[in-house]
Amino acid sequence: MHSFNKGTGKVEVQLKWDPSPLGAPDSDLDIIAATYTTGDTHGAPAYLVYFDSRSPDGTITLNRDSTNGRGFGIDESMTLELNRLGDGYGRVVVGVAIQQHNGRMVFGDILNPEFRIVEGYTELSAGDFGEVAGSTAATVAEFVRYGGGEWEFHPFVRGFDADPNTFARTMGGAPS
Repeated sequence: MHSFNKGTGKVEVQLKWDPSPLGAPDSDLDIIAATYTTGDTHGAPAYLVYFDSRSPDGTITLNRDSTNGRGFGIDESMTLELNRLGDGYGRVVVGVAIQQHNGRMVFGDILNPEFRIVEGYTELSAGDFGEVAGSTAATVAEFVRYGGGEWEFHPFVRGFDADPNTFARTMGGAPS
């Protein structure tokens, strides 16, 4: 039996925020994608994409990286070509972490942080981190591959109180 549902194919995660006020330290947010194998979809990530990098197979790419929110419109963007990702991968989790260069910062300290997830011209999800204002990092999306090979998008925002390195290692774990 075949389905007319093509599943989620190629998506872009967009992140923007306003620059810090004059005299205040810059705020630096980063998009992070973690891939998980089909055999261990909630364990340690098979690999991470972040900070001006791309996946080994070129299917996940950080296209734009800002360290201060001074982009024009979108400050950071990441493309995920899920339709090209190898069969050995069953889950991809996308999150946003705040760099802690100048002391602890949470989403509530950042001016107008927003994310958007789009597939072509279709907006799949958008948010402003208001529900996790006291967190230093948050997951914003999960993509899961099911038996038919199609990827399914699951929007959710889950806050973390962790530095970017710890967040990257734990962002795809099962919720406690």
